[in-house]
Amino acid sequence: MFLFNRKRFGSMKLTMIGLMVMMLFLSACGNNNPGNASNAGTDQATAPTAEATEAPAAPKTLTDAMGHEVTIPANPQRVLGSYLEDALVTLGVTPVAQWSVTNGIQDYLSTELKEVPTISYDLPLEAVTSFAPDLILIPSESSVQNGIYDQLNKIAPTYVIGDKLNQDWRKSLLKIGEILNKTPEAEKAIKDYEDKAAAAKEKLKGAIGDESVAILWLVQKNFYIVDETRSSGAVLYTDLGVKLPNLVTEIPVGTRATWNPISLEKLSELTADHIILVNSDKTEGSEILDSAIWEGIPAVKAGNVHEMSSTSSWLYSGANAGGKIIDDVLKSFVK
Repeated sequence: MFLFNRKRFGSMKLTMIGLMVMMLFLSACGNNNPGNASNAGTDQATAPTAEATEAPAAPKTLTDAMGHEVTIPANPQRVLGSYLEDALVTLGVTPVAQWSVTNGIQDYLSTELKEVPTISYDLPLEAVTSFAPDLILIPSESSVQNGIYDQLNKIAPTYVIGDKLNQDWRKSLLKIGEILNKTPEAEKAIKDYEDKAAAAKEKLKGAIGDESVAILWLVQKNFYIVDETRSSGAVLYTDLGVKLPNLVTEIPVGTRATWNPISLEKLSELTADHIILVNSDKTEGSEILDSAIWEGIPAVKAGNVHEMSSTSSWLYSGANAGGKIIDDVLKSFVK
């Protein structure tokens, strides 16, 4: 009896072991099947997402135009960039204060900066402190001479963009984008502007061909003219390909400024087909515009003077300013 049961138990034991081995084999095959639903779910749950693998922002040290090693906060929240507001707005950043002078602000940005308080262009230290910035951006080296940089840097990390970059709004925008972790936004803004300029250039070519245009600024009874490298001149002559007038090509390269003073008598030699006049002198300067010399200029005689408001963007540079200048040009010349 005992021997009989032992044999039977041994047989059952071998059968059970065989079944267990087969189940383990099938289970292993199922887990290795890429089409297995439960396995796919496990893979999806454990796969890292783009957000999970993206490194969080961290403080970084950058060298500015004056050689300062500046530690930039990971995510600056209170940026002061006086006279760099065009770039900040373009990148979706609202500064804690906006540049101002006695006569006003950058009016063309009034919509974007309507809730932003003003600060004087010379950045009084008490005013800067009151805005509690966590990052200060300075456009030019000349703005922070004689110990001013050190005083500002005690309030918040201070980075000087520098004249070399600041003279080209694209380069300045890219640098500010790098500082604020917004390089993709800066690159997109430049591409959007270039696309807009290219389309406008074609329309303008069809409207005025190779006719020349001079840009004049009248302020405090004095005229100024811009060349092809700065401000609205860079937009009109370089980006839109408009023909330069004679007086612009005669400005000595070594003495060129953003806006170059020019006498009324010298303007009498202007042979431009059109004049764009930025009039900041509606009252006192009106007598100049009634003078025989002004009225004798060919473009004036032909009625080809296109007047722009002093509150427009024609005196400034940037993606915003340039885009609005292009809009004004199309309204004036493309019918």
